[in-house]
Amino acid sequence: MLWIKNPLGIFTANNLDAGNGLVVSDSGTIVELVPSGARPSMPCTEFDASGHVVLPGLINTHHHFYQTLTRAWGPVANVPLFPWLQNLYPVWARLTPRSLELAVQVALAELLLSGCTTAADHHYLFPDGMDDAIDIEVAAVRSMGMRATLTRGSMTLGEDDGGLPPRTTVQSPETILEDSERLIRTYHEAGPGASVQIALAPCSPFSVTKEIMAESAAMAERYDVRLHTHLAETIDEEDFCRSMFGLRTVDYLESVGWLGSRTWLGHGIHFNDEEIARLGAAGTAVAHCPTSNMRLASGTARVLELEDAGVPVGLGVDGSASNDASNMILEARQALYLQRLRYGASVPVSRALGWATRGSAAVLGRSDIGQLAPGMQADLALFKLDSLRFSGSHDPVAALLLCGADRADRVMVGGSWRVVDGAIPDLDVAGLIAEHSAAARKLVAG
Repeated sequence: MLWIKNPLGIFTANNLDAGNGLVVSDSGTIVELVPSGARPSMPCTEFDASGHVVLPGLINTHHHFYQTLTRAWGPVANVPLFPWLQNLYPVWARLTPRSLELAVQVALAELLLSGCTTAADHHYLFPDGMDDAIDIEVAAVRSMGMRATLTRGSMTLGEDDGGLPPRTTVQSPETILEDSERLIRTYHEAGPGASVQIALAPCSPFSVTKEIMAESAAMAERYDVRLHTHLAETIDEEDFCRSMFGLRTVDYLESVGWLGSRTWLGHGIHFNDEEIARLGAAGTAVAHCPTSNMRLASGTARVLELEDAGVPVGLGVDGSASNDASNMILEARQALYLQRLRYGASVPVSRALGWATRGSAAVLGRSDIGQLAPGMQADLALFKLDSLRFSGSHDPVAALLLCGADRADRVMVGGSWRVVDGAIPDLDVAGLIAEHSAAARKLVAG
């Protein structure tokens, strides 16, 4: 047993008292919270957390790992979503297995160092030679010692059919469904403590047909896995749905069998009051991506109203070509400030931290992570407040967001330390950066 004791501050994402820390079992679960002034009820080894603020491991609900290869690319630095995609699709179509492997390693390392222990990736690009893209991601996740929900994305609606992606990036429904079934059977883990889960994720209304949406929903029901897609990210998307399908976005979602608690949506910005109520009644979740939404000027999600209607809400960093970073603690800060712009300064720090932890766990359909409580997985993020930016701060938990923490000092996943003294043990960061940067230059050059 390990007692993480005497924390400088602690956020449990619930109302339980852990003022004097928590006890982690040898099997990697939390067995006891230690109230202020108390000691554990059992003998333990000790880790002194008096210099750390302790959080549940942060959970990222929407990402595109491969996009770390096209960060801050000049031709799309100052455009909204549709032209951004149209310029990037031909570049992404040159993705190779090795460049993807490097991109995933960079994304996961960056997330882990920011205090993130679980990440959902939406991979929908399968050009020639990329049939094993999700297999590559699984290997990288396991190597990094993290948890992930890896979504088998798809695109079937090419430019010549009225969609956005080029023909070289779309696949047949038969290919998509066959590979989706293979991945579920091979990799999906159900139940508490799962490291790798598979979900099905047709990319967006403007890149897939209604048929693949409906067939994916049927497969997800059959195998009891989750569904993910982009929805209501921009007004352009809403206009596309009206033009292509004769429906608004939520009507479209319902028409293909996706309006239910198995589904979570990337972005979810442009919903009216009636649609928010329908999403809440159905239990459909939303991944709020504040940085990406600001970067592309897509709009501001109505997060408080979504939650009040019963919609589970979590946070996502989105792809690293529309956020240009993969940092979950900074994403929580952006979420706090963007929602304060909409709702006022009374939106509390704790609510934003809740989106990044317990809320995100609910979005991914997980009840074993996202908070500190007995029986939960021992996924923890520990931050120090000893750098200049925190000097003079008083509330250690609030300081993480208000003063702009950007790097965890220690991160634990399932009872195992995956970040120690601000570094990932045995990861050659300099070598990874060099090879990844060279791959990124080659991808853009063509």
